[in-house]
Order: sequence, then structure tokens, then C-alpha cells
Amino acid sequence: MLAFQRALELTGHNIANANTPGYSRQVAEFSTRVGGGGGQTYVGGGTQIHAIKRIYDSLLVDQLRTSNTGLARFNALNALAGRVDTLLADPDTGLNEGLQNYFNTLQDVANDPSELPIRQALLGEADGLVNRFQSMDERLSTLESEVNDRVRFAVEDINRIASEIAEVNDKIAVAGVGARPNDLLDRRDQLVLELSGMISVSTTNQDDGAMNVFIGSGQSLILGTTVQKLGIRASEFDPTRLSVVYEGSAGATPLDTSLSGGTLGGLLEFRSRMLDPSRQSLGQTAVAFVQQFNAQHSAGMDLSGNLGAAFFGIDPPNVLYSANNTGAGTAAATISDLGAFTGADYVLEYDGAAYSLTRTDTGQAIALTGSGTAADPFVADGISIEVGGAPAAGDRIMIRTGHDAAGSIRTLISDPRAIALAAPTRVQAALGNVGDAAVGAVTVADSADPNLLANAVIEFTDPNTYTINGAGSFAYTDGDAIVINGTSVTIAGVPAAGDQFTVEPNYGASGDNGNALLLTNIQSAGVLDGGAISIGESYSQLVASVGGTAYQIQSGLDAQNVVYSNAENAVLSKSAVNLDEEAANLIRFQQAYQAAAQIVNVTKTLFDSLLAATSR
Repeated sequence: MLAFQRALELTGHNIANANTPGYSRQVAEFSTRVGGGGGQTYVGGGTQIHAIKRIYDSLLVDQLRTSNTGLARFNALNALAGRVDTLLADPDTGLNEGLQNYFNTLQDVANDPSELPIRQALLGEADGLVNRFQSMDERLSTLESEVNDRVRFAVEDINRIASEIAEVNDKIAVAGVGARPNDLLDRRDQLVLELSGMISVSTTNQDDGAMNVFIGSGQSLILGTTVQKLGIRASEFDPTRLSVVYEGSAGATPLDTSLSGGTLGGLLEFRSRMLDPSRQSLGQTAVAFVQQFNAQHSAGMDLSGNLGAAFFGIDPPNVLYSANNTGAGTAAATISDLGAFTGADYVLEYDGAAYSLTRTDTGQAIALTGSGTAADPFVADGISIEVGGAPAAGDRIMIRTGHDAAGSIRTLISDPRAIALAAPTRVQAALGNVGDAAVGAVTVADSADPNLLANAVIEFTDPNTYTINGAGSFAYTDGDAIVINGTSVTIAGVPAAGDQFTVEPNYGASGDNGNALLLTNIQSAGVLDGGAISIGESYSQLVASVGGTAYQIQSGLDAQNVVYSNAENAVLSKSAVNLDEEAANLIRFQQAYQAAAQIVNVTKTLFDSLLAATSR
């Protein structure tokens, strides 16, 4: 009767927990009790419950944990990747439409460069383009702050769950070796499953029944009842960027590169795989646009007869110093070669004797040329670096070449008359020329030449020789460029002795659009990647890359949902409570209990009859 009573209680326990997450069905295992007797007779002692078994398959549970880790990772990635994709590709927020509108207006100005209203419209489009750059960088920066908050919350959840697992470990150990505290085991498995959704874990069991949990590259998160918590620290270079650390006995160890899977792993992966490259690539596009436009604008002349000033402004690469530095070394960086410029982050490290440079996203060592002085800076990947101060061995400096650039772009010109649309110089053939030589292309070879606006006279002494301002004797080749004071002049044809061509400032040429046409070419001119990629193509590649990654993540999420569902169904088919089966067990144990009770009742009646017969 006691055995069947306990079986009925166990069945009721199963039914009560049919909807409890992580509950594993329990079954009573019956065995015969030791009987007794003498001679040739042996009478059994009835039945007993020798164990309550938890229906559980550790391999299936391990598969569920692994699939849960993958699903949580893809969920975290997908939620954030889609937002970056929308930001970059949406016409209302992306850069493509802003660039196109700007260059369309520039073309309108080139068609009628003397009209001030059209010039003013160009300044308006310039401000709009700048606002797009700044707005996109601000939204990416806000997303980075959100990732920081999500990482902090994830670490707090991991520490909370780890503490709960350690408490359950303690209760299981107290139950004793060989005991089967099934409900505690279920609770611990559910907590570990929840933990696997935050981070990839591996587990081992101790002899006393406690479970050890490991993360990352083998760091112990839980050893029995001891918890080694994770922490949050400001990164080595940027106090606004949070890093995950392992708070072990040896101190805080950074874990950002070794953590994978789960929500936390997905957040860290999103930051390094999508967010950082997007900001760097956007900054690369901004730097290329500003430098190319300013260089060409400075090669033109405005309506006041002045050479073009810088049209846009942008900050130089951001230099960040490690919080662990003990020396006083300094560094300053500039973009010196757009063709080699990558927009990536680099770490400059001093070993006590020399500097070395490493690209942070790939870990690749980058060769340095130069000595690092102002006259001979270090040069690598399109950046020039000047170092100074007194660094100590082990000091590190981060150089962010593109990460912060887009947010610093600004318009420097507000006067429409200051837009340099005209060519700065022109060439006039003397009225008395008798040869058939004619002026061809006139371009600026060096806008920084201090004598660019000085008059110069090319005079031919014979059809094959010329002088400049009456000096020298230079060979003339039909169609070859002649460079004078920063101006490149092409003369074609056969000149006669005494023919003259005067290079002079292009003052008063309000209708000249020579430089405006060259400015419109910047949109499609090869600039980056050794001159193979234009500004527009650079941004289009960013949009395509982010879109492709977002699509891959969505596809991975769909596939992982199937994997998780299959793993979950496999566990449920093994361990879940079947109410129909429990109802059948309820009837079966009830009938067995009633039969046993009837036996007791018959025995009592027989015993009462015996007492009545012998009491006379």
C-alpha cells in the first residue's frame, strides 16, 4: 500500500509539473521486498519503490544547449544587423541619394557658373550631405552605446544565473552521493540551458553531483559552489567602449576575443563584424570625398579672383593612448595616400627600442617605413605617423583612421562667391602669331605652386624650341604638356619663330566652368584601393557588404530555428510529461492500491474471526 501510495503521489507530481519548463518526467521503479520462510517454503515480502528515476538523456540535452547557444547568437545578430542595413541602404537615411543630389547640383552650377542662386543651392546641398554623414555616424554611435548597455545586462544575467547554479550545486551535494534529487537536477539543467542562451558553455560533473561550468577558452565560471564572475571594464583605449573581463584569482582578464555564442557572443560579434567595419568604411568614404574635393577645389578660382579654399573640413585620425601606458609617448597621424588608405584601426606599440604597427581587426603586422620624425614620419597603409615624447617599453597607441571621421565632416564655405568653379589660369595666343599652333588643354598641375597666378610668356625661337619669359631653351614636341608655375599647357600644331602664348590669371571669368567640370568628375573617379574604387563605389560596396551579411544572418537564424526546434522536440519526446500516460498510470496505481487495501481488509476480517474464536 505504501509503494502504490508513493507511486500515486509521484504521478500527481508529474501531472502538476506537466507545464513546468525544464521538468523531466519521473517514474517509480518497483522491486520485490526481501521475504522470508523456512524449510521448503519461502514467502515474498511484497513490493517497494527502490528508486525514482528521472527520464533524461544527457546527449539530447547537450544538443539542446548547443542549439540554444546558436539561436541566441543569431537572434542578437539579426536584431542589430537589420538596423545597420536599413540605415545604410534606406534612401531617406543612406548616403547614396545625398551624394547624387550634391553632384547633380554641382552639374547645374557647372552649366551656369555665374548664377549666385545656383551657387547658393550648391551650398545647401553641401550642408545636406554633411548632415547625412553626421547623422549616420551619430546613429551608428548610438547603436554602439546600445551594444554597451546590452553587454552590461548580459554580463549581469550571466553572473546571476551562475550564482543560482552554484546554490543548486550546494543543495545537490548536501543531498549526498548517490542521492537522486531529481527536481534539483531539473532546476540546474534549466539554469544551464538559460546560461547557454547567454554564452557558449561546457560542463563536467563532480563525484558529489555538483556541476562545473566553463566558458570562453576554458575559463571556469562555476566550480562546485564557487563562482568566478565576469565583469565590465572600459576598454584599454576608449573609456566609452565596454569590454568583458574574467575576474579570476590572477586579476581581470579581457575576454572579448574568446567569448562566442549566445546573446553576449552575438553582441560582441556584431560590434567587431558589422558595427566597427561600417563606421570605418563610412569614415573612409568621408575622408576620400573631402580630400579629393578639397584638392580639386583648391585648383580653381572663385568669383573674387582668389584660389579655392578648403570646401569641407574633417578631423585627422583620432589618436588614443592605452590606459596601461607608463611613458609619455605621443603620436599624430595624417592621411597621406588615399589609394592605400583603409579606414581601419591600428595599434602602434613601443618595445623599448622601436615601434611596430598592427591592424586591430586582422591582427596583421603592418610594415613601417620612415623614422617617425616630422621630417620623416612613419608611413603605412596610406597614413603618416609622427611620434614624440618619451615612451616606455610596452606603451601602446591606437590610431583610428576612419572610425570617427564621418562625424567630424563639416562645410567650411558659406559665401557662394567663394566657390572656385573657374580654372585659375588661362593661355592667350598673341594676335601676331603666324604659325598654326593652337592652345589645347590647360589644367592645374600643382595648385600649391606659389607662382601659380604669375604671368609667364612662352615664346618660340623656332618651330622646335621655346623660351619661358625669355630665358632657357626648351625642346617643343607637338601635343606634349608644358608645365609653368603649376599650370600644365598643351600646345598642338607647328609654331613659327616669334609666336607667343601667355599664361595669365583667369581673373573676371565668371562664366568659366573649367574647375567645375573637374569637380563633377570626382564622383566617379578612382580614388581608393589603389585608384580602382570611386567614392560612390566605396559606399555601394559598404551597403552591399552589410546587406549580404544581414541576409546571411537572417538565413542562419531561420536554419538555427529549425535546429533548435528539432533538438527541443527530441528532449520533450524523451522527458516531457504525457498526460494520457499519467492518467493511465493514475488508474493503474489506484487499482493496485485498492487491491492492496482489500487484502488488508480481508486479513483484518480473518484476524478478527480468529480472535473471536479463541476468546471463548
